[in-house]
Amino acid sequence: MKLRQSSLLAMLMAASVTTYAGTVTVITSFPKELTQAYKSAFEKANPDIKLEILNKNTVSGIAYVRETAEGRRPEVFWASAPDAFEVLGAAGLLEKAADVANPAVPDKIGSFPINDPGGLFYGQALAGYGIMYNTRLLKAKKLTPPTTWDDLLKPEWFGNVGMTSPSRSGTQHLTVETILQGEGWDKGWNTIIRMAGNSKTLTDRSFGVPDGVNNGQFGAGPVIDFFGLSSKFSKFPVEFVYPDETAIVPANIALIKAAKNTEEGKKFIRFALSEEGQALLLKPEISRLPVLPYAKMSNIPEGYPDPQVLAEKSKVHFDTELSQQRYFVVQSLFDQTITFRHKELQNATKAILDAQSKLADKPSDKGQALLDEAKKLAWSPLISDKEAVSDAVQKIFQGDKKDASVSQALSKLQGQWNSEAEANYRKATELAKQAASS
Repeated sequence: MKLRQSSLLAMLMAASVTTYAGTVTVITSFPKELTQAYKSAFEKANPDIKLEILNKNTVSGIAYVRETAEGRRPEVFWASAPDAFEVLGAAGLLEKAADVANPAVPDKIGSFPINDPGGLFYGQALAGYGIMYNTRLLKAKKLTPPTTWDDLLKPEWFGNVGMTSPSRSGTQHLTVETILQGEGWDKGWNTIIRMAGNSKTLTDRSFGVPDGVNNGQFGAGPVIDFFGLSSKFSKFPVEFVYPDETAIVPANIALIKAAKNTEEGKKFIRFALSEEGQALLLKPEISRLPVLPYAKMSNIPEGYPDPQVLAEKSKVHFDTELSQQRYFVVQSLFDQTITFRHKELQNATKAILDAQSKLADKPSDKGQALLDEAKKLAWSPLISDKEAVSDAVQKIFQGDKKDASVSQALSKLQGQWNSEAEANYRKATELAKQAASS
């Protein structure tokens, strides 16, 4: 009798516990609309697996994986920035998972490989970078809809642009790198600095820019395409345009090395690459470009961008190795000269634009010379592209930050950039005001 009661009790206890094959933790920068759709669909298809979403911006996500001990790491890394996966791969933090690939996915988008040739990560969606703008605000302020990066540099756009920092957003980092690679280092930084000078503010996260455009806080801003497209297809008063200097690159997914539930992690990656997982990208609130060809999918929304066509038109052939090599240099240079000196940059930009307007009405050789010097001081990068990838700079940014000598060298270099930027903006403001009064 006691044996029978004991067996019955054991059965009841077993039945009261939900049994999971394992929990899959996904670290991602993607918004809730996307992650919740995948969580619901995946758990429905795999009721014995729980999906846990750990939302962090891409830069913080990389740091989290690096700092988490083996056996405790998340199973999956999922983000838009391909260079972030190069960084993780180079650090030995990704694991090959050849059995998750979908053979229907093409090898390339344009000339760019969709999947990592080494098998460490896979393209799960495609992403382009461009300009999102608020149609109502543009009409009210009589602003011409932008179609190129240069349009956002015009005087009438002063105070009407929203941006964020590449150190706060992987997608913004890709936008910055796309401009640098499309226009070249010097001209690219000129474009980025001037756009930031026209910006009303620098937001804390990448979604702060599309949110600001949606609600009319900004007239326009550089964003990854799914921010603009999802707002447009969700009936916000916005439009999105791809400039010629854009890049169509994969938003990747990868298995993190030494995670707890590797096999369950593979199941999620396999699901995300399946036809069912790809179809979720077409939901209006998500609006991402699938890696599966449209011929292999149904219900493509009318007017939906075709990534293959966009890739053929793009002037930028994105170099992930170059981007990965100068990844932290570009972020630091942006922060020290733009993020932390935004007010001074705004002042210099305003003074330059005012002087430019006055000299257009009353030309002056002396004034023009002063203005040209002001522009050069305010809108030029502090280092060259060769210096950015030089052994000396790379040693500082790629070195072990726990090493006191490396940490001190980094702090000294960043402080030097910050001080030089401040001095340049102050001097540029003075010169521009002199030019205006000449």
